[in-house]
Amino acid sequence: MGVEAAEIGTGGYPNNKHCPVPELLDDPVKLRAWQKKFSDHNIQVATLSCHGNPVHPDRNIAQRDWETFQKTVLLAERIGVKVIVGFSGCPGGNPSDTNPNWITYRWPPEYAAALDWQWKEKVVPYWKQAAKFAREHGIHRIALEMHPNFVVYNPLTLLKLRDAVGEEIGANNDLSHLFWQGCDPVEVIHLLGKQGAIYHAHMKDTVLYPDRVGKYGVLNFVFEKQDLKVASDAFRAVGYGHSVSVWKSIVQAYMDVGYEGILSVENEDPILSGEVGVQRALYVLKNVREELLTEQVA
Repeated sequence: MGVEAAEIGTGGYPNNKHCPVPELLDDPVKLRAWQKKFSDHNIQVATLSCHGNPVHPDRNIAQRDWETFQKTVLLAERIGVKVIVGFSGCPGGNPSDTNPNWITYRWPPEYAAALDWQWKEKVVPYWKQAAKFAREHGIHRIALEMHPNFVVYNPLTLLKLRDAVGEEIGANNDLSHLFWQGCDPVEVIHLLGKQGAIYHAHMKDTVLYPDRVGKYGVLNFVFEKQDLKVASDAFRAVGYGHSVSVWKSIVQAYMDVGYEGILSVENEDPILSGEVGVQRALYVLKNVREELLTEQVA
C-alpha cells in the first residue's frame, strides 16, 4: 500500500492485539523481533495509542487505563516513539456516580456544577499526573482525540486542558468528529497548528446528509450500514464524505502550519470496510500530496 509509518494500538477500547505491551517490556528479544516486522518493510512505528478512559468513575477501569498509559509511555521511551495518542476520558458527574457523564451544556445549574467538578477534581489532576509521568520518561507529546462522550471533544476543550496542564497536551486532530459539529477543518488546523498543539492527525471523513440533518439534527449519528437510510451523518473513508478539493485544502493547511506528524488513516467506514477503506483513503491522500508537491515545485 506504500505505507511509510504506522500508529499502533497498545490497549484501551481497541485493545492491543498488534502490540502485546507487557511481553515487549519484559523480553528484549521479543521486542526486537516485533520491531523487525516493521523495519523489514521500511515502516516507522511513529505513534502508540491507548484510547481508554483513565478518569472513569469505576475505579477498576480507571486504574486499568492508567496502567495501560504508563506501560505505553515506557514502551515509547524504549523504542524512541515521541507521541502517545488517546482520549481525555470522562468521569461521572459527582463522587457517587457509577457511569461517565458527558456534559456539554451548562443549564440547568446542576449540570454546570457537575461539569466544574469534573474538571477541577478529576480531569485536570489526572492529566497533570499523566503529563508528569510522560515527561519523566522523555515523552512530551500526548495527542488527545477530540471525541464525543469525553471531556475534550472540540478545539476549545482541548485548549482548555492544555492551558491547565501544560504543553504536553496536544491534539490528535481527527476531523471526522469535528465535521459533524460544524467545524471548518482548515480553521481548526490553523487555530491549533499556530499554537504548536497538533501532535497527531487521524485521516477519516464524515458524510452529512443535508435532508436528514435538516429534519433530525447532527446528533443522529450511525455506525452500521443497515442504519444509513435514517442517518444524519456517518463515518466514511477519506474523500467519501467531503470532496478531494476539501482534503487538498486540509493537507495544505497541515503544510502551512508546519505539522510534523504522520497522516494516520483510521477506517470506520460502514460501506468500505477493512482494507478496502484504507486503500481508498490512501489513494486520495497520496494524490493530494503529489498535487501539492508538484504545485510547490512549479
